[in-house]
Amino acid sequence: MSDKFKPGDKIVVRADTPNGHCRTPHYLRGKVGEIVSILGDFPNPEKLAYYQKGELRRLFEVRFAPADVWGSYDGPATDSIFADIYDHWLEPSHG
Repeated sequence: MSDKFKPGDKIVVRADTPNGHCRTPHYLRGKVGEIVSILGDFPNPEKLAYYQKGELRRLFEVRFAPADVWGSYDGPATDSIFADIYDHWLEPSHG
């Protein structure tokens, strides 16, 4: 499987609202983050939830700044939000 992203790449989580099972947190959709690491290739849980063959998808650890997620954030600038997100939810950030 080719690497679509590598650690350090800026990404945007797709702002999509599909019907059914989804492991991508709604509050992160449309938000900009940074790839931290590649966790590996796993069967797509969105398909497995419906007893379908889950094609292999690459899973990434992604870091988000709280201010980028919630706008106003009064906590330390060193705080981060980490989420494991599959490749089909990620797009390159162009900004």
